[in-house]
Order: sequence, then C-alpha cells, then structure tokens
Amino acid sequence: MNLASTPPATSAGPVLHRKIARGSELLRKGQIAEAVELAQSIAAAYPDQPQALAFAAEACRLKGDLPAALAWIDKAIAAGGDPQHKIKRAWLLSRMYRRDEIPAFAAQIEKDAGNDALVLWQLGKLHYHHNRLRDAIGLYERALAIRGDHPGWRYDLAIARFYSGDFDGAGRELDKVLSATPESGAVLYLRSTLRKQRADNNNVADLEARLEAGFRNPDDKAAALYALAKELEDLGEYGKAFSTLEAGARTKRGTLRYDADQFFETLREIRSMQDADALAAPAGGHEEEGAIFIVGMPRTGTTLTQRLLLQSGKVKDAGELTDFGYLLTLAVREQQEADPSLSPVAATLRLDFAGLGRQYMRAARQMADGSPMFIDKMPVNYMYCGVIHKALPNARIIHLVRDPLDSCYAIFKTLFFNAYDFSYDLDELGEYYIAYHRTMQHWREVMPGAILDVRYEDLVTDTEAQARRIYDWCGLEWTPRALEVPDSRMAFATASAVQVREPVHARSVNSSRRHADALAPLAEKLAAAGVLES
Repeated sequence: MNLASTPPATSAGPVLHRKIARGSELLRKGQIAEAVELAQSIAAAYPDQPQALAFAAEACRLKGDLPAALAWIDKAIAAGGDPQHKIKRAWLLSRMYRRDEIPAFAAQIEKDAGNDALVLWQLGKLHYHHNRLRDAIGLYERALAIRGDHPGWRYDLAIARFYSGDFDGAGRELDKVLSATPESGAVLYLRSTLRKQRADNNNVADLEARLEAGFRNPDDKAAALYALAKELEDLGEYGKAFSTLEAGARTKRGTLRYDADQFFETLREIRSMQDADALAAPAGGHEEEGAIFIVGMPRTGTTLTQRLLLQSGKVKDAGELTDFGYLLTLAVREQQEADPSLSPVAATLRLDFAGLGRQYMRAARQMADGSPMFIDKMPVNYMYCGVIHKALPNARIIHLVRDPLDSCYAIFKTLFFNAYDFSYDLDELGEYYIAYHRTMQHWREVMPGAILDVRYEDLVTDTEAQARRIYDWCGLEWTPRALEVPDSRMAFATASAVQVREPVHARSVNSSRRHADALAPLAEKLAAAGVLES
C-alpha cells in the first residue's frame, strides 16, 4: 500500500487535502527532503488528523528513516486512523527486522477487521511474504468469500496453494482466474507448471489458439509462449518446444532494460580486492552458529538440497532472503558516507563484521520462527561468500554445481518474471554464467575449505551419499528421513515446487544435449572461457 497516494478530502477540510496532494507530488518527483519537511509541517498543523500523520510516516519511509516512520504511523493509529495504517505499521516492522512482533499484531488487526475483505487480503499478503502460507491461504479464502470473485486475489490464492503443494487446488483457482482474465500470461504459465503434461491431458491446443488470437501485452504473450514450450517439451516435441522457447525469450527480453556491465565490473572488483590476504585478516565476526546458506545458480538442485535438510526435523526454512545483501548495502553506505573516496567493494573491507553478522542472524531467525538452525536459500548470495565468511565464521555455505550447459538451459527455459533478467538471451546468459563461475572459483582459491561444493549430477544419482556429506558439513545427525518424499504440508516457495515433491530422479541430466545445435554458440562461449570442456 502506498500512503503517498492522494487521500480523499476529510473533515479537516480541503486545505489539508491540497497540502497532502502537494507533498505526494514531491514524493513522486523524488524530492524526498522537501516532502519530509512539508509532511512535518502538515503533521504539526494537524496533530489530530490521522491522514496527516500517516503522510508524515510515508515521507519518512521513503527517506529511509524507518524509526521516524514507525513513530508517525503509531500516532496516526492512536488518532483513530483506519486499518490501512495498521497494515502499514506491520510492513514497517518487517522492514525494521522486528518480524517477531508481526504475528501478534496481525492477529489483532484480523480480530478488528471483521468483514473488511480488503484488510483480510492485505493480511494474507503479509503472512505470505513471511513464509506463513497456511495463514495466507485462510485469509485469502475469507476475503474472497466476502468480496466475491476478484481475479487478482484469486491468483494470489493460487500461488499460495501452488507453493504449499496443493496443485489441484491451485489449478481450480487458475481456471476461475482465466475465465475472468483470458489474456493473463502469468496464469497460463503457472497452469502449465502444475504438472507434467500428457498426450491425453494437456493445454497445447488452448495455448496455440490464444497465441493465434494475439495478446495485447508482450509480457502476457511471452508467458504464454513459455507455457507452450514447457508443455511441448513434456510431450517430447523437443524441436518445436525450443523454437517456441526462443520466441518467448525474445519477447520477454524486449520488455527489459538490462545492462550488466556495472554488475560484471563489481564482480571483477570483488575478486581483485577480496583476496586471500584480505579474507585471512582478523575480522572478529559474529560467532553465532546455525545459518546455512545454499548458493549457486538457480535450477541447480538448491531446492532439493533444502528439502534434504528440512527432512532432518532440526532445520527450518527462512526462505530466499534478501537480508544479507540489504544489510551489507546499508553497512557499505555508512562506510562511504564516512569516506566518500571508497568504492563499494573497498568499503566492505572496513565493515564491522560482527555487527553485520549479528544483525543478519537476528533478522533471519525471525523468518525461521527462532529455529536454532535455518536455511537461507538465496542463490545470488554467492556474490557475498567472502563477506559471509568474515561476518559469520560459523555459518555453513553449500554451493550447488551443475553441468554448465545443463544449468544454462534449465535457466533459459524457466520464466522468472521479475528476476534474473540475464536469462532471456543465450549470449547474455553465457556472460553471466562465466562471471558467476569465475567468482566461485575465486572463493575456492582464497578461502579453501569454507564452502561445500555439491554436484547436481551426484545429488540425483547417489542421493544418500551426497545427503550424508551435507548433513556432516552442517553438523547434523544422519536420519533416513532425509531421503523420504516430503510431507504434503511442507511449503517450497520456488519454481521447483512441483519437482521437489517427486522422488529424486536424474531425468534432467544432460537434457541440454537434446538441443546441441541450437545451444552450440552458447557451448562455444562457455568452452572458450574454460567453463565447459569442448
């Protein structure tokens, strides 16, 4: 919810309405300091008006002053603000890593919400983003029962069912959404991923007819093409599947503004400055144990590794957290404010590593209900392995390694929507993979023994041996339960939500070789970089 949007006129009169509208315009233009100054003057002039206080909260939030934002929103609530202010407060608690306060506060909002469908749906979103899928599903269902059909809300319910393992339920919700929004590419793609398609039960004809009719939005068209490619591959029509996939990727790439030059330069600087001497220097990191980082490229077995660990009953899932990267960015910014001559990477060498580690552990544990051991499965944390090791010397880092061409193909054929912009062009995908590969090789060289490499091919062909390695690395007592298919109640918020609930299989090993000709330029690029054997 954006409290900066222009509110309706209130009993305080049109003057207040105009002032808030002027402040909202400043926020839209990015003139944050001016907006904050105006907001504070408005709040001082109207100290009993909830909308004035809430606007001050929003201005402070956009400035990055979260404590001030929380103080203002608390005043808005005390002044008799509407339930939206309480929702805003809950999200501020999350941003401030006070997530452990959210369940009790959300319960109070729910109790007061009565039959307010919007508030119930917003509470569902709050629970969804904090790994409480069962709570989210219940709230979404209540909101829809009160409000009546709402395609956007129903899609949220379908996603929550999908991640919780209720694929049939997700399918029923998607059918209802499609009847109301037939051009929704996201719905079409999710429908195709719910199960492996069969010759006697698939959506190929339906997808082809929709594509023939055309889509007004290129993102919807791209998603429909990805859905069709997935179904064609399921049916063994590999050539047609790949050409359809290429069309989808071209369409999706056309919607993006992607330039990785700065990212690649940052990785080069990381490899240059975070060398063996820098990483060996005493850091006085935070010694707390329990964090398990699973890193690597997506679609390389990270979710299967997560599943094996969760089956121990001793480990909980914290999700794919952005926490470490976000807290690192804040710490780097603080160093740069003290010394503007520092580059971001140079600033990492001056961090309070213990403070960074302590902040991260507090935040991440809250996402895992305080579990002594938890998993952070954010793949791009591979970039931060050096800083993770210094800030959290007792953390366990597990890196999933997969055949480079299989890895790239698995990524290329997956629609990630708002993530991994590099994945929609094979040349750009190759460049990214090479940069990632060099970065992981660097970590192996400068901090040997700090990362456990697990090969995807070994994981799916000799699962017990690899699972035992992983358990030993994490200090877990071995249990045969690790090899069982997970309980249906276990949630996996990942594109692999379907596959991870199947018995382990090796069907995807060497799957890229079906498209050897089409992938030949990518293979040559990887081989020239020394990443793939020619």
